[in-house]
Amino acid sequence: MELAGRHVLVAGAGVTGKSIVPVLADLGARITVTDGDAERLAELEGLGAELVPGLSEPPEGVELVVTSPGWKPTSPLLVAAAEAGLEVIGDVELAWRVGQLRDKPPVWLAITGTNGKTTTVGMLESILRSAGVDAVACGNVGFAVLDAVRAGHEVLAVELSSFQLHWSSTLAPLASVVLNLAEDHLDWHGSMEEYAAAKGRVHTHSRNVVHNLGEEWSARLADEHAPADARRVAFGMDTPRSGELGIVEDLLVDRAFVADPATSADELGTLADVRPAGPHNVANALAAAALARAYGVTGEDVAKGLREYRPAPHRAEEIGEIDGVRYINDSKATNPHAASGSLRAHLNVVWIAGGQLKGASVDELVGSIAARLRGVVLFGVDSPVIAAAVARHAPDVPVNSLPSGDDDTMTAAVKAARALARPGDVVLLAPAAASLDMYRSYGERGDAFARAVRVLRDGAGETSDGG
Repeated sequence: MELAGRHVLVAGAGVTGKSIVPVLADLGARITVTDGDAERLAELEGLGAELVPGLSEPPEGVELVVTSPGWKPTSPLLVAAAEAGLEVIGDVELAWRVGQLRDKPPVWLAITGTNGKTTTVGMLESILRSAGVDAVACGNVGFAVLDAVRAGHEVLAVELSSFQLHWSSTLAPLASVVLNLAEDHLDWHGSMEEYAAAKGRVHTHSRNVVHNLGEEWSARLADEHAPADARRVAFGMDTPRSGELGIVEDLLVDRAFVADPATSADELGTLADVRPAGPHNVANALAAAALARAYGVTGEDVAKGLREYRPAPHRAEEIGEIDGVRYINDSKATNPHAASGSLRAHLNVVWIAGGQLKGASVDELVGSIAARLRGVVLFGVDSPVIAAAVARHAPDVPVNSLPSGDDDTMTAAVKAARALARPGDVVLLAPAAASLDMYRSYGERGDAFARAVRVLRDGAGETSDGG
C-alpha cells in the first residue's frame, strides 16, 4: 500500500484517530483529521496533520478515508465519501495493509462474537506466550492493533468488533472464529442480518475457519463466509468427532490439528485448567486452543497457557466470601446473552442486575435460569422490565427493586443480596444491561460492587478474598 504523498482523511480524533495519524505520517501521507469535538481534535496538534472540525464531505483531493470504528456508515461524511467513489477503511484494515509491508508480516489470529471475545483473546495470548511465541492481545481489547503492528510482534491475537470488521475488506487471518451472536449494536448496523454480515467478514479470507457447534449463528457464518479452500474446524462441549475440539470426561481434546483426525487425538488440559469456571468459558478456552493449534503450538502449551491465564477485571472476578457466600463481579455482562453464560456457571445465585437493556428482551434469559435463582436485586432504568420477566418466569423468586440515582445504590444492592443469600450461594453482579444510566462504564459499576463487597466483608470481620 503506497501512501507517500497521498491525501488521506481521518474521520475521528479519539483513541483510534490518535493511533492512525502517526502511522500515516510515517508512511509519508498528507493527513487531514476531522471530528465534531474541537477539544479532542486539538489533542492531535503537532502530529503533522491538518485539523478541520465538523467536516460533512471530504476535502478536495482526498484519495482515501480512514474512519474510527464508532462512526456509523450513515454519517454524512462517510456517505459523501462513498458517493464520491472514495475507499473507506478502518484502523484494522489499515493495520493489516501496513503489516503486509514488513519483510515478515505478523500472523493474525482473529476473534469476534457478541460475548466472550476479551476472555478468549486473553486465553489465546497466554497460550501463545507459554509456547514462547512473541504474541500480544490487541484490537478491541484495549491495545490498538495499529500500535501492535508498529511494535513488530510476531503473532497478533486480535479482538475485533463488528464496527471494525464492517470497514475491513482484505484482512486475511491465519485463523478466525465467531464465538457467538446475539442482538447487539443494531442501532449502528440497522438490522441483525447486517450485524451478522459484519461479524462474518472475519472469515472471508481466513485460512482456518473455526466455529462453535453450540451456537447456530457461529456455524451459519462459517458456512456463509468461509473460503472454499479454508480448513474448517469446530468445537463443542461433547466428545469431539474428526475435525473437532471437545470434551472427553474432564479433558479438553483436539481431533482437528493432529496427524490423523480419524484415529488420534491430543489432550489440551483439563476442565480444572479453565478459569473462570463455567461452560461458556470452557467454550472460550476451546476456541482459543483451536486458534493456537492452527499456529502450531503443542497440547502441553495449551494446558500451560490456560492454567496461567488470569481474567481481566469485571469478568467473572471473584471479590471475596462472606459467611459462606461468594461474591462475583461480572459487570462486563452488559447484555442478556453474556449474563446467561455467567449465571449458568452457578447452581444457586442471588442475581444483581439492571441498567440499560437497549431494547433487548430478557424473557428467554430469565426462563432459562429461573431454577438457579435464590433471589434477584434490581436497579437502573430498565429494572422494571427485568422484574416483569422474573414475575412471569420465576414468580416464587423474591425480587428487591432499588431506586436509582442514589450514590449508595450498589451498597444497598449488595446488602439486599446478602439478606437473600444462604451459605453455598453466589451473589453475582451480571447486569445483562449497559451501565451508562448510572455509571460512566461497566468498569466503574464493577468497582462500585467490589467496594461494597469489601466494606461488607470488613464489617463482618471476614478476611478471605478471592479478587
